[in-house]
Formats: sequence, structure tokens, C-alpha cells
Amino acid sequence: MAVSPTTPAPPVSVRLRTPVPGLVLCGAGAAAALAASALVDGLSPLLIAILAGALLANTTRLPTVTEPGITMASRQLLRVGVTLLGLQLLVTDVLDLGWGVLGIVVAVVSCGIAGTMALGRILGLGWTQRLLIACGFSICGAAAVAAADGVVEARKQEVVTAVALVVVFGTAMIPGLPLAASALGLDHTRAGVWAGAAIHEVAQVVAAGGAIDAHGAGAAGATALTVAVTVKLARVALLAPVIAWIGVASRRVTATQADTRRPPLVPLFLLGFLGCVALRATGLLPDQVLGSARLAQTALLTAAMFALGTGVRIDVLRGVGWRPFALAAASTAWVSALALTGILLFG
Repeated sequence: MAVSPTTPAPPVSVRLRTPVPGLVLCGAGAAAALAASALVDGLSPLLIAILAGALLANTTRLPTVTEPGITMASRQLLRVGVTLLGLQLLVTDVLDLGWGVLGIVVAVVSCGIAGTMALGRILGLGWTQRLLIACGFSICGAAAVAAADGVVEARKQEVVTAVALVVVFGTAMIPGLPLAASALGLDHTRAGVWAGAAIHEVAQVVAAGGAIDAHGAGAAGATALTVAVTVKLARVALLAPVIAWIGVASRRVTATQADTRRPPLVPLFLLGFLGCVALRATGLLPDQVLGSARLAQTALLTAAMFALGTGVRIDVLRGVGWRPFALAAASTAWVSALALTGILLFG
């Protein structure tokens, strides 16, 4: 009896589905981005990684063997990075901002999401695309996009589009907001609050805060950078309740759809985020551990951003049309206006 020539096929298929090649590619991209950011002070490795991934994807054809690893980096690694972000959030620092600033943060996140969702509906965008943009622009950029995707299971193109828009519009705010703050005559403290309350990514907030401080010292030794990062972390703190609420809403929507997998009520990585926040609050972690965790978080998020960047293809973005870009511009203006209004009234 002849032996079937297809007998050894399964091991080949298994080898083709290994995530190792894609993870190695993302790791190399992350290492290059981190090295480049170290050479230029204030340049975000996350931004470099996204741009590098997009450049690679639009100038060459990535091997099929890298797809499993790229997918793992853009999802699992990103969510682990979001989890570790909780270790950077010190609850007492957030509470020290005062009720006025905390009120501004709550208004920016809640009204920012509600307004963006309403504007997106007017523009005719789907619910998941609106939600990803609303969370990314109102809370904490790509990390919030990933967190929202964890409970609504959006299409990959929607996730990539939302992340790309965070990069484009958040980066534009790095020079734009300091110039606007100077034109409005805001002192360094209020300018820092505005940067932390309005700009999308933590790394973008750091860059903008540094730009504000570059124009002179803040009053009483305060720096715009310190204020901006603290306010931004207050927005990050609202990630957990917002995503939990979205999870409840998503389960209600899918409850009547028998053929649709219901999203988790509270995703595992969000529980991890809360656990890290609680662990940081105990004060038991030494500075060395916090420093190592910060490096790990940055490395994981940088690798994830490179993976997401490989999905930012010009032909794909051209195919999504003008509506997501219009919503991103409107959301940026809306969130910035909310933050500035709060500062002028209560800040």
C-alpha cells in the first residue's frame, strides 16, 4: 500500500502558525524605537514604533509567517502593557489635584465620550468605530482603544484606524497646545492641567508638558510636566469604570443575538490593572521594582505599537473614507474645549 504524501503536512502547518517570527520582528522594531527615542530627548518610542511599523508595512510585503506573532503583540502584549500601567498610578497623587481638577477630568472623560459618540452618529459611523475613537481620544489613547476592543471585539481595521488617528491628532497637539496656552496667557500650572486633560497619549502629554516648561520655570517650583502627567493619570484611572460600563452595555446588546459571542463583563487585563493600582497604593514596592515595571510596560507597549503600525496601510486608511478623520478632528476640538472651559471656570 502506498504511503500518502500528505502525512507530514500537519507539522509544517503548526510551524507556520508559531508566533515566534512575528514576535521577533515586533521585538526588533521595539528595540530600534527605544534606541531612537534615547537619542532624542522627549521623543516617544511608542510614536516611533507606530511610524516604523507603518513605514515597513507600506514599503515591503511582510511574510505570512509573521502574522500570528504580530497579532499576539497587538493584542496580548498590549493588554499586559495596559495592566502594568496601573503601577504608575498613585491614588494619593490623583486626589491631591483637588476636587476642581478632578471634576474637570470626570467631565472630559464622560462628556468627551458622549459628545464623540453623538458626533459619530451624525457622521454615520458604526457604533464600534465611534466607541474606539471616543475612548482613545477621551481617556488614554491606544491603551484605551485596546481596552475597549477587549469588550466589544471590533474589527481589526477599526482598531488600526482609531490608533492611527490617536497618533496623528495627538502628535499635532504636542506643539499646538503649548502655543495655544501661551497665546491665552495660561500660567504653567493651568497649562499643565490643560495638556493632561486634553491630549490623548501619556507620551504625548509628557512631550507637551516638557515643551511648556521649556519656556520658563513654573510658579512656586511647580512644573507643567508634573501637573500634566498627574492629570493624565487621573484620566487613566477612569479607564476601569468606563470599560466595565461598556462591557455591561455590550452584553445587553448581544444578549438577544444567539449566534454572537457575548463579550466579558470585566476583561481579565482590566482586573490586572486594578490589582496593580491597589498594589502601588500599598507602598510596599521599592523604587527599583517600579522602575523595572515601567521599563517593561514601555517595552511591551512599544512592541504592540509596532505591531499595530504594521496594520496602518495607506490603501486601507484611504478606504475608510473621510468620516473617521472628521470625527477625530471634532473629538480633539471637543475634548480640548471641555478641558479649557473647566480650567477657566474652576482650575
